[in-house]
Amino acid sequence: MLIDTAEAVFQGGQGGSGVTSFGKKEHSGPDGGNGGDGGDLYVEATSDLTLLNQFSRKTLYMAGAGEHGRRNKMSGLAGTDITIFIPFGTSLIDKETGITLFELNKVGDRKLVCKGGLGGRGNWEFRGPTHQTPMFHQPGLPGEEKKLIISLKLIADFGLIGLPNSGKSSLLNELTNSNAIVANYPFTTLFPNLGVCEGRFLADIPGLIEGASDGKGLGIRFLKHIEKVEVILHCISSESSSLIKDYNTVRKELGKYSPALLKKTEIILLTKSDLIDKKKVLQNLLKLKGKSKKVLAVSIHDWESLEKLKKQLLLTV
Repeated sequence: MLIDTAEAVFQGGQGGSGVTSFGKKEHSGPDGGNGGDGGDLYVEATSDLTLLNQFSRKTLYMAGAGEHGRRNKMSGLAGTDITIFIPFGTSLIDKETGITLFELNKVGDRKLVCKGGLGGRGNWEFRGPTHQTPMFHQPGLPGEEKKLIISLKLIADFGLIGLPNSGKSSLLNELTNSNAIVANYPFTTLFPNLGVCEGRFLADIPGLIEGASDGKGLGIRFLKHIEKVEVILHCISSESSSLIKDYNTVRKELGKYSPALLKKTEIILLTKSDLIDKKKVLQNLLKLKGKSKKVLAVSIHDWESLEKLKKQLLLTV
């Protein structure tokens, strides 16, 4: 199961406390050392798209605390830095303000999220001509803390979209050897699925319905994934009795969510073409060519149609 939104609390490490100490000999001066700085917390992008699943088991991540200072002017060791690995295409959003702090769009992108707290000074640091025996030290400071919404937007070459039961998941499985769940009822796909075909990434976006941009059905939760795909593969079932209405319904929801989605390159796929006769297929293709320059009839049971689609994908991106 691919989780695409999670919440977590990230914290830099607590700074170590300084120490109040004096030498063992009589009239020895102050020798309390400083505390170590707390560790920093980083995030780094990888190609593993399932990594948001980790936040379903654990929601607090904290870098290592700095050690306390020691006598003989010895400073404590700094806390250990930690790195949280998350999928590329992930945004870190401040939960309280809604501001996007970082976007990690490439594998290897690395960001400092929470700085560790400074270590406190020991009493050795506070000695002076008029204050030769300071009886105090500083505590360490807490590290930065951020309450975050962690949101994944799939970065794919192609996004398969369409109404429920338009054949998206079956097509993804056939093209990419993916294992998306397929069944003849609405919203079989409850999470985005991703596969690779001829070196191109394809994302299967859960089915849209009229009113999705207003929260109906699965709502806008998955519309965000279409924002970062290069090309839209708009699937329309050959079984539909109203092809143009189906097409317009989906396009309307895309435009309501973001007008920029309507400017993306679109290929219309007339799916399940084996379920109607060839004459009807040609009639349906003619209807849809008024909506897009690229319209293909495709069936998972028709090897030639799949090969034709693969060639088109290679030519498009």
